[in-house]
Amino acid sequence: MGKFAVMFKLPIYLDYNATTPCDPRVVAAMLPYFTENFGNAASRSHSFGWVAEEAVDLAREQIAKLINAEPKELVFTSGATEAANLAIKGVFETYASKGNHIITTHTEHKAVLDTCKRVENAGGEVTYLNVKKNGLIDLEELENAIRSSTILISIMYANNEIGVLQPVREIGKLAKKHNVLFFSDATQAVGKIAVDVRRDGIDIMAFSAHKLYGPKGVGALYVRRKNPRVKLAAQIDGGGHERGMRSGTLNVPGIVGFGKACEICFTEMHEDSEKLRSLRNKLEENLLLTEGSFVNGDKEARLPHVSNISFNFVESQALMMNLSKEIAVSSGSACTSASLEPSYVLKALGLSDEMAHQSIRFSLGRFTTPGEIDYTIKKVSESVNNLRILNPSWEDHRPGMEKPGIEKPVQ
Repeated sequence: MGKFAVMFKLPIYLDYNATTPCDPRVVAAMLPYFTENFGNAASRSHSFGWVAEEAVDLAREQIAKLINAEPKELVFTSGATEAANLAIKGVFETYASKGNHIITTHTEHKAVLDTCKRVENAGGEVTYLNVKKNGLIDLEELENAIRSSTILISIMYANNEIGVLQPVREIGKLAKKHNVLFFSDATQAVGKIAVDVRRDGIDIMAFSAHKLYGPKGVGALYVRRKNPRVKLAAQIDGGGHERGMRSGTLNVPGIVGFGKACEICFTEMHEDSEKLRSLRNKLEENLLLTEGSFVNGDKEARLPHVSNISFNFVESQALMMNLSKEIAVSSGSACTSASLEPSYVLKALGLSDEMAHQSIRFSLGRFTTPGEIDYTIKKVSESVNNLRILNPSWEDHRPGMEKPGIEKPVQ
C-alpha cells in the first residue's frame, strides 16, 4: 500500500447511507443509562424514573432544535421504517372521512412504498409519480395529481440511493395551497443538511438515529401540532405512551444517544458537509476519468456526501466482490441489497436493467479521510479496468483502443 499504510487501516467504509458508526461522544452519553441511570421514563413515582424522564426530555429538545420543531412534536419510534408506517397508515385511518387518496413517487424507500401498498389493500388509492431523468419530480405533475379526496403527499427529502434532494419547500407550499398534509421521509437528510420543518412546510417527517452517528433501533416522527394540528391513528397499542401515538417502554439509552447525535450535528453539520462535498467531488471527478462512467441523478440538487456512479460493462456485483475485502460500498439501498433485481430507483431514472446493474453507491461520512479517498480512487479504477479486460463486449465497444479505461493521477 505504500504511502496509504500510514494514513488509515483497511477495510475502508464508504457505505454511510446504510448506517453510520456511533460517534464516541454519543456512546459516552448513552453508557450511564444502561447501568446506574437505568430507570423507566414512565415510572413517575421515584427518582429512577424521574432521571430517565429528564434525559428523554433533554433529548427531545436536542432533536427538535436540529429540525426547528417543538419538543412535544416528536414521537419516538424504533426507527424510520416504523415512523413511516405510523405516518402513512395513521393519516389514512384518521382522515378517512375526508378522502382515501395518497400521492407518492416511484423512487421512495421501500418503507414508504410497501406501506402504500398496504394502504391500497385496505381500500386506499395511491398515485405514484414518475421522476425526471435527474431523479427530481415535476411539480406541475404533482399539482395535477391532487384530487378532492387527496389526504397526503408523501415525498422523501433525499433519496437513499442517488442522494437527490426533492424541491421540498415547493412541495410544502403546494400541499398547503390544497389543504393536503405533507409527509417526508427525511432519513438521509436530517443531520447531513439543514432541515427546517417550518421553512419547508412539512407536517409529518420520519428520521432515524443510526443515519446521523447515533445508535440503531431508535427513530422519531415529527408530527405538527398547529397550522394544522395533525392527528394520527396509533399503530401500536398498549399504555398510551407518546401522547397516545406510539405505546411501548421508551428506549432511554437509545433516545439519549439520538439526542446527543443531533446536538453534535447541529454544531458540526456545516463543517462536515463542506469537507465531505470536497472529498466526494474529488472521488467522483477522478472516477469519471475512467471511460464509460457517469453519475446517476442530479449533480446539483443532491446530498454533499453521496455519489452514485455507473461503470459501463462492469457488473456492480463483480466490482463489489473485487473491492469487498478493502472497501465497503453498495449497489443501492441496504434494505434491498439481498435482491438480484436491478435498482427500481435507477430504472425510474430511465436506466436499462443492464445499466442499473452497473452502478455503485459511494456514501462518505464524518470519519472518512483524504487518504481513504485517494486509495479508493486507485483501487476502484484498477478494478474497473481489470474487470473490463475480462469482458469481450467492452473491446467490441471500443474499436481501435489498446486498453480499457483512462488512468490519470489523483489530483
